[in-house]
Amino acid sequence: MAISKKTKKIVFPFLILLLIASVFLFWPINTDETLIKPDEKLAEGKTAFLSQKDTSKTSEKKPNIIILLADDLGKYDISLYRGKSTPTPQIDSLAASGVTFTDGYVSSSICSPSRAGLLTGRYQERFGHEYQPGDRYPKNNLEYYAFKYLINTDSWRLNPKIEYPNDTSIATQGLPQSEITFANLAKKQGYNTGIIGKWHLGHTKGFFPLDRGFDYHYGFYQAFSLFAPEDDNPDIINHHHKDFTDKVIWGKGRVGIGKIRRDTTIVEEKTYLTEKFADEAEAFIEKNKTKPFLLYVPFNAPHTPFQVRKKYYDRFPNVKDENKRVYFAMISALDDAIGRIRAKVKKEGLEENTLIIFASDNGGADYTFATTNAPLKGGKFSHFEGGINVPFALSWKGKIKPHTVYKTPVSSLDIFSTIAAVTHSGLPKDRVYDGVDLINIVNNNKIAHQNLYWRSGDAKAIRSGDWKLIISGKTHEKWLYDLSKDKSETTDLAQKNPAKVKELQTALKDWEKELIKPLWPNLTYYEFNFGSQKYFVDL
Repeated sequence: MAISKKTKKIVFPFLILLLIASVFLFWPINTDETLIKPDEKLAEGKTAFLSQKDTSKTSEKKPNIIILLADDLGKYDISLYRGKSTPTPQIDSLAASGVTFTDGYVSSSICSPSRAGLLTGRYQERFGHEYQPGDRYPKNNLEYYAFKYLINTDSWRLNPKIEYPNDTSIATQGLPQSEITFANLAKKQGYNTGIIGKWHLGHTKGFFPLDRGFDYHYGFYQAFSLFAPEDDNPDIINHHHKDFTDKVIWGKGRVGIGKIRRDTTIVEEKTYLTEKFADEAEAFIEKNKTKPFLLYVPFNAPHTPFQVRKKYYDRFPNVKDENKRVYFAMISALDDAIGRIRAKVKKEGLEENTLIIFASDNGGADYTFATTNAPLKGGKFSHFEGGINVPFALSWKGKIKPHTVYKTPVSSLDIFSTIAAVTHSGLPKDRVYDGVDLINIVNNNKIAHQNLYWRSGDAKAIRSGDWKLIISGKTHEKWLYDLSKDKSETTDLAQKNPAKVKELQTALKDWEKELIKPLWPNLTYYEFNFGSQKYFVDL
């Protein structure tokens, strides 16, 4: 059948436009093939330092070290700080046997950068680990604009389009190989080292836990995994959220880098993961009880997905909101697991020779609506207290007086320096370290830090004494608080104290001169709304 001239005039231009649109939409945009390479000078320094023999001359028995890390646990989600939602007798007992830090901070309000700082004792911005590593970026314009305009991403916003790393470049993202971890330190001093839990610091060769000073690994590589297979198991309560990240997590929970591994072997694990991590920790202690060990247990509780065994869920019959009930139950399971690990230490007669540290990687994820972090402001992602002021305790029988309370700021960066001190490993001179020895600081009642700093792109903060300045670069907002009088950050004093704002901004700028540019780009930022004010944080 012949096509009329009138039809041709309509159809052909339409087809041309469709062709142009298709070419535009499917045109690849991930054209950045840059590979991230280790800093050569620091890499050489690392090799030289780790090759040095243990020359420490001490008659003391080398202490065991256990680091217990919660994931997205809010400070007031536990009873240690008089939170009312979840009784945590085991965490409370751990803190009571040693020191409770009332102002424990992390170096970042989001998972991977926080862990990078914790494992190295250095502000992660010093070595470019400023943002979350990217598992995937948009591959073409269609994916970018669909993500930006067609998908409900809640408070996650897409940054302006750039050339994104390709798959080869993505594979080089992770904790820079030139950095020294506390596992490297301990191993250098003759320790057996293990990690049981979540890694989230790189998932390709050279970045695996076994490449970073750990002798043994049980857990998963990415930011999340399912706590148990999602099936019809009546013993597991599964609770889904409406935000788009939750759908991704449930879909990819046990896929690829979310799979459970023992060293390099994939394990089809069916045991509830919080309990399994306790099993593995007990086994590691049993195996290494006659020699010095360092055990790092980064739990994934109570990070999403929300899954819990029924026996923990049944502990909260009066909580009508199922979302909160599952969350509280997950924390209760975490508390039990911590109790089991401490009980194993005691059973083996290792209490007086074991340093145990407990903390969370950042504040509670208030976007789940299971926690608010109240009375603190904001939550995970933010530089307000709810995002960076976390539960933090340390116990060492005979070395730290029970029921000690330390009231001035400490940092997760101090964990590395404390491990360096108690293992007598010393530190290399070719890089700056930002932590202090907490044992010394607590026992001598010294001030640990005059200033603490944070940066996530153009969102920045500084705490100096009792003063705290927060800056949202994208919105040009500034907040100034006197935390000695206003821990909830309710009264902004920036307008009344321009001199103090200027002083703290100058201190921030001086600190930033010591930093390098982020090693990889950030795809998104998170939007907080505080009434008429908005606060944006690059992730």
